[in-house]
Amino acid sequence: MSRRAITLLVAGFLVLALGIAGAWLDVPYVVLSPGPTENTIGEVDKKPVISIDGRQTYPTDGTLSLVTVSYQGGPRARPDLLTALRGWVDPTSAVVPEESIFPRTQTAEEVEQENTAEMTSSQDNATAAALTELKIDYSMVTTILSVEKTAPAAGRLKPSDEIRTVDGKPVTSTEQVSAAVKAHKPGDEIVFGITRSGQQQDVTVKSVASKQGIAMIGIVMQAKYKFPFKVNINVGDVGGPSAGMMFALGIIDKLTPGAMTGGKSIAGTGTITPEGKVGGIGGIAQKMVGARDSGATVFLTPADNCAEAVKAAPDGLRLVKAETLHDAVQALDAIRSGKGEVPSCPAG
Repeated sequence: MSRRAITLLVAGFLVLALGIAGAWLDVPYVVLSPGPTENTIGEVDKKPVISIDGRQTYPTDGTLSLVTVSYQGGPRARPDLLTALRGWVDPTSAVVPEESIFPRTQTAEEVEQENTAEMTSSQDNATAAALTELKIDYSMVTTILSVEKTAPAAGRLKPSDEIRTVDGKPVTSTEQVSAAVKAHKPGDEIVFGITRSGQQQDVTVKSVASKQGIAMIGIVMQAKYKFPFKVNINVGDVGGPSAGMMFALGIIDKLTPGAMTGGKSIAGTGTITPEGKVGGIGGIAQKMVGARDSGATVFLTPADNCAEAVKAAPDGLRLVKAETLHDAVQALDAIRSGKGEVPSCPAG
């Protein structure tokens, strides 16, 4: 055989060997790609994404879509080398280290549980933010989520107890309860006014010293909203907190006359606080591609993501900057009416 034939044969063998190895060799990376979109004022599996009971709602039009990122990989199903390489060359995908999605301090199950909890929290925050924007009153209570088995509170306080007072003083947030407990010396008795199964009662718990030497009783708390009507959000398997702003806009649209979108296809992303502050998210490039593929022409973008979004925005997608829920509402009003300023993500 000639030298050239031998070289081609060896090269072909190496390519074949690399291909076989690539098909079997798992790598610790996650491939991110555009995920499905859901219209928050539409339906999923013939059920409304947002349904409201106990308050008048109004028909609407257009789309207010949340966007998602799909991922391939993780500790339980790592991608092979060829899949990762395809992700690297695909401009709509991103390949990131596994630990950026699945921290080594958490199992895959724990990450999924955290995403589910964040989604539930984002729905509550979205409802609170929407009602705040509409100036509809609601209240908050501090609820016990769990009690450490060997802690002073064990057998005294229970999960789902609502804490109304500490030492006779009203409390409305987890921060206030924590501050009231820490104001004591270890060993002090603390009186909690609680509501359990609809009945009010006082419970006394003797505190102990934490590792930091401050008073503690061993409970985990969460804020629980009390809204004047019921808001149900149905999104299937979607997890994480990044749909908060779009949920809030969908709730506002249903509670107010007329179509907030003016019949246009709007998509967006961003976390939300009860006060209406919009926060940044991950996977903005993939989410914008998913939005454009779904037909969206306007993309509501968290201010913290503007710089990254401008660099990766697909053609035909207008980026509208949103620092707060109120900003987003005003921007949609301006787009619908053709009047007023629409804040855009700055170029460069």
